[in-house]
Amino acid sequence: MAESKTDTKSSNQMWGGRFASGPDAIMEEINASIGFDKKLFAQDIRGSIAHATMLAHQGIISADDKDKIVHGLNTILSEIESGNFEFSRQLEDIHMNVEARLATLIGPAAGRLHTARSRNDQVALDFRLWVKEELEKTEKMLTGLIAAFLDRAEEHAESVMPGFTHLQTAQPVTFGHHCMAYVEMFGRDRSRVRHAIEHLDESPIGAAALAGTGYPIDRHMTAKALGFREPTRNSIDTVSDRDFAIEFLSIAAITGMHLSRLAEEIVIWSTPQFGFVRLSDAFSTGSSIMPQKKNPDAAELVRAKTGRINGSLVALLTIMKGLPLAYSKDMQEDKEQVFDAAESLELAIAAMTGMVRDMTVNTARMKAAAGSGYSTATDLADWLVREAGLPFRDAHHVTGRAVALAESKSCDLAELPLADLQAIHPDITDKVYGVLTVEASVASRKSFGGTAPSEVRRQIAFWRARN
Repeated sequence: MAESKTDTKSSNQMWGGRFASGPDAIMEEINASIGFDKKLFAQDIRGSIAHATMLAHQGIISADDKDKIVHGLNTILSEIESGNFEFSRQLEDIHMNVEARLATLIGPAAGRLHTARSRNDQVALDFRLWVKEELEKTEKMLTGLIAAFLDRAEEHAESVMPGFTHLQTAQPVTFGHHCMAYVEMFGRDRSRVRHAIEHLDESPIGAAALAGTGYPIDRHMTAKALGFREPTRNSIDTVSDRDFAIEFLSIAAITGMHLSRLAEEIVIWSTPQFGFVRLSDAFSTGSSIMPQKKNPDAAELVRAKTGRINGSLVALLTIMKGLPLAYSKDMQEDKEQVFDAAESLELAIAAMTGMVRDMTVNTARMKAAAGSGYSTATDLADWLVREAGLPFRDAHHVTGRAVALAESKSCDLAELPLADLQAIHPDITDKVYGVLTVEASVASRKSFGGTAPSEVRRQIAFWRARN
């Protein structure tokens, strides 16, 4: 007895004060998942109702037991939704918590629910259902963000702004055209969401632990009842697959990257040095010491959320990369990553949709900046090709000399006297001034997908029909 007491005291010191019972407490702490997988309660109960209904239909359990199970599960659902359900860490996970409560409510019939299934296919089902629902929610949110951009694009189809490469003024574009670039980006994200829903639209329930079951179950029945296209086709892959979760995180990471690029532009555009947009107080904060400050905190936090989402993707890829088939307990670590990324993505899309709809666009400031940096230089080169017959490389050289001259005189290209331009190349006429304004430059870009207002409106119409 004395030796045993000494060992217990030593263990407690070794494991730390948090674990009063030594290694057993450690095991409980590392093994329990109810702290996060209770989020799957609705999916777990929905799957169990479908499973029980199928078991009764196939004569594997009695109709009376099925009715008791379904009634008990619906009672548990109400208890959880109303906050009157007590989750137990000792019962490890959402599945055992629900099953234990069901046994209390309906007695021995509860034990028949787990016939022809395992926690392996049960958790695969719950998680797949949850991810499917989250993807459907993401699709709707992206549709709302696209709609916000379409409204701003239509409003500013003719509003001129500088287009950038390397964050240096390149050529004039319209703000509407810039907005439509994000429509394309988030449209691709939505397309990936739709494909992911199609990929995961298979029901795992019935794969059991890894080998299927000897009971005469009808997996097509449960698949239909749960809204899946069909059941999965290999029981080993079914319980070891988390591709659907990884694909969700991949989509979240790509979408988050797009949101972060937009957030960065909003941060830049809202600076006094740019002054292209102004965020309302709803999406800004002040400074604790500088009363003049109006900080774009919402955009900055959207930008930061991308790091969390990327981390979740890398974490789950790392968890899965070395696992043999079929199920391993490592896979319990999949859910927190997905839950956190989903929450971050929802918040980021909602915040960005609000900012896009809410921000004030300073069209005068944009127009003034659009002509800076000799942004119509390419228009001069193109004019020389069309009107003077120069090869483009020669026209590029002539234009470079004109830009250097304007720079030395501290004026725009359109302000250079004709004599100065003709001294650079004699074939330049006064007609060249018709292409050197930012409005003329933008209007000329009528190629499919270009920045001309007419083309911007064409693409808006296309996306409105598609959205």
